[in-house]
Amino acid sequence: MQDAVRPDPDALLAQLRAEDERTRRGKLRIYFGASAGVGKTWAMLSAAQRERAAGRDLAVGVVETHGRSETAALLAGLGTLPLREIAYRGRTLAEFDLDAALARHPAVLLVDELAHTNAPGSRHAKRWQDVQELLAAGIDVWSAINVQHLESLNGTVGAITGVRVHETVPDSVLDEADEVVLVDVTPDELTARLAAGKVYLPQQAERAAQNFFRKGNLIALREIALRRTAEHVEDDVRGWRVEQSGARGDAGPPAWNTSGAILACVGPHEGAGQTVRTAARLAGQLNVRWHAAYVETPRLQRLDAAQRDRILALLKLAEELGAATAVLTGIDVAAELARQAQRLNCATLVVGRAEPAGGWRRWWPSKGLAGELARHAPGIDIVEVARADSARRLAHAQAGRRSGELDDVEDADRPRARWPGYAWTAAISVAITLLATPLSHVLELTNIVMLFLLGVVGVALRFGRGPAAFAALLNVAAFDYFFVPPRLSFSVSDVQYLLTFVVMLGVGLLVGQLTAGLRFAAGVSASRERRAQSLFELTRELSAALQSTQVIALGAAAVQSHFGGQALVLVPDAGDRLVMPGEPPAGFDASVADWAFRQGQPAGLATATLAAQPWHYVPLKAPMRVRGVLALEPARPRWLLIPEQVQQLDTLARQIAIALERVHYVEVAQQALVEMESERLRNALLGAISHDVRTPLTALIALAESLQAPSDAAADPRAVARAIVAQAHQLHALVNNLLDMARLESGIAGGAVNLRREWQSVEEVVGAAIRAARPALGDMPVRTDLPAELPLVEFDAVLIERVLVNLLENAAKYGRPPVVVGARVTPKTLVLTVRDHGPGLPPSMQGQEQLLFEKFTRGQAESATPGVGLGLAICKAVVGAHGGDIAATNAVDGGAEFAVTLPRREPPEPVADSGD
Repeated sequence: MQDAVRPDPDALLAQLRAEDERTRRGKLRIYFGASAGVGKTWAMLSAAQRERAAGRDLAVGVVETHGRSETAALLAGLGTLPLREIAYRGRTLAEFDLDAALARHPAVLLVDELAHTNAPGSRHAKRWQDVQELLAAGIDVWSAINVQHLESLNGTVGAITGVRVHETVPDSVLDEADEVVLVDVTPDELTARLAAGKVYLPQQAERAAQNFFRKGNLIALREIALRRTAEHVEDDVRGWRVEQSGARGDAGPPAWNTSGAILACVGPHEGAGQTVRTAARLAGQLNVRWHAAYVETPRLQRLDAAQRDRILALLKLAEELGAATAVLTGIDVAAELARQAQRLNCATLVVGRAEPAGGWRRWWPSKGLAGELARHAPGIDIVEVARADSARRLAHAQAGRRSGELDDVEDADRPRARWPGYAWTAAISVAITLLATPLSHVLELTNIVMLFLLGVVGVALRFGRGPAAFAALLNVAAFDYFFVPPRLSFSVSDVQYLLTFVVMLGVGLLVGQLTAGLRFAAGVSASRERRAQSLFELTRELSAALQSTQVIALGAAAVQSHFGGQALVLVPDAGDRLVMPGEPPAGFDASVADWAFRQGQPAGLATATLAAQPWHYVPLKAPMRVRGVLALEPARPRWLLIPEQVQQLDTLARQIAIALERVHYVEVAQQALVEMESERLRNALLGAISHDVRTPLTALIALAESLQAPSDAAADPRAVARAIVAQAHQLHALVNNLLDMARLESGIAGGAVNLRREWQSVEEVVGAAIRAARPALGDMPVRTDLPAELPLVEFDAVLIERVLVNLLENAAKYGRPPVVVGARVTPKTLVLTVRDHGPGLPPSMQGQEQLLFEKFTRGQAESATPGVGLGLAICKAVVGAHGGDIAATNAVDGGAEFAVTLPRREPPEPVADSGD
């Protein structure tokens, strides 16, 4: 008895963890009203004043008084935090300062207008997101909201009032609130307050009275607010009951008649359809939620296919009538139903009236299902539904309609033939008898009885309850005939053996019953484990998928693995049309799949739409939209009538849809990044061309026009010619950089950068680079720091010379003299350095020096220094093609230093001259 009420350790641990998390997290109290003006802010500030008087630490983050002096007076003494000023479009906006609130960390913080949209530049887009961060920091928050600001009710309220607000709050914020305080006034009182100027200023009040604040609107909004608050309270009651059930280890407290929910008990009898329809009618009349449940016991599991189909069809009917269905498993039907009713907090149980007992059973006392339910759940109302002939006919009709659809069910779903179990039982009994016969002179009769009981246990484990009972009877008969004196006779010499037979038979039947029950429970647990395992494996695989094709393959494989048969995941193309398979499998209908996609509803097998189809089509509903269709031809069509299997399929489809939506938005984000980068490069290129290409062109035009002037006014032709040459060289260098960058990137992308690697003298390449860069260097001195005996190094001399030229030109633009070109070698590398003595790298590049080597990146403003920002990018591309690296740092004693690291190997030995 004590084990029955022993608390579940896992439930207790989960409850302790939840309580610990709630302890660390702040509590959210929401003052909820039907519309503005009901007094939410007044009620919140009045409660705050009472808490302050009691010594609690309170602060006001933001409160909207709307110019009402009575409300503003309640702010006295509460300690209002200063607002944060944000500049936006020439105006200064005052916003709630989240960081100041976190630094102040009061016990309770008042944050009004929960649905408010924060100004651009704030940490969060919405004020309710600020509140979530405050709660995570352990601060209790009080806030206020109107019914029209709830996301799910925004459209409904807009249709009623003709006014739709754009600032909304997710319903989960209200659902997860620790306290919801309903602030309610009658429509007449609210209208009077509006007329008295206690809601809006006079000029606003007149417009509001003519539009939003009409009496009909206020009545409707009040009803919605009351219902929404009642739903929250009902959730609180249900949550408290779940906590109590976890702490007590049972179904929790008895059901409370707070919501009037109904539970219909679906059974295998003919009148179950009448029970379902009556429960649906009662739920509609009472306007309450209702459930339907079927308890599958080991005996009911052996029903034939037609009866099982009728039960599943009734559960499907209950779902169509609005019920939440469930298939329960257990030994005691009444106990399972009572436990389900208490868990769902159902106040009424609807059961079918039992058939009158016939034959000898009419003399056997029985309470029936209603009586057993009354014993298990004395606090729940029980309604017995009268039997009707029409119910019998409808049930037969529905079963017949389903039987035609399920003719192709595998033999695994049909009742197995039982005679092999009984044959094996007889064989085992004979084997035990033959084994025990030679031992009858050695073992006591009690030990031989143990052998027979062992056989009963084995039969029960392998073949079930019926063969186990048959084994108990056979073993008692064999024990009496072959081992009890007088042997080979059913007569007994001692009447005490009759008690042995009875005990042996009873123990055998009891052991067989318990073993078969454990076998049944193990099968149920294995089925649940398979469903959970398939969900876990699919979720794990989808979390690593990065492409929609991977999601499609993984989803189809998971569904096919669980349900058998064939499965297809269909997704739309860019034109929002489903992409159908190239060779559709047999029975697949593209038009039905397209209908399920367009309507967002399941169709095909085991649905109310085109039920004759052999395939079942499920829309893949993601949070934002329908992402495709899951088409399934199950190996066992009957599974689509079992609520647990239907829920499993819906959950699999939901996971696939969410994964498709995640991959879609990943692709959208990547495309956006590519477009942003392309736009950035385009703008940089246009800016460089417009400035650095147009400038020398303008100079060339001006110089050419000066040559056309009269000879007496013209400048020195030689000076003009030199200027023209200089500008032309500058323009040529710019164009060469663009072309070189394009060629290098094209070669790198195609893997075809042709390097003319030859053994080169480093001194010669450095000298050639200094001479080539002299026009850009001008009079700037250049020093070299080269060891006396540098070995030959294998590289492309033309490209490495271009690298050094670009580095020298960069030093001439941004550095100061002198410029030092150095080189050193290690056993595996050659390091070339170019250093200037200028101001060094820009401060904005500290820690991000590699950004200097990106295309169109400039060290200073483009207006100050000419160039398109490709020189260093070309250097990086050339060095990378050689397998080396380039880096930029600030020298210790000032200036910037660029280091080029190239791989090297020992040069070959010179070949001796064999001349004459």
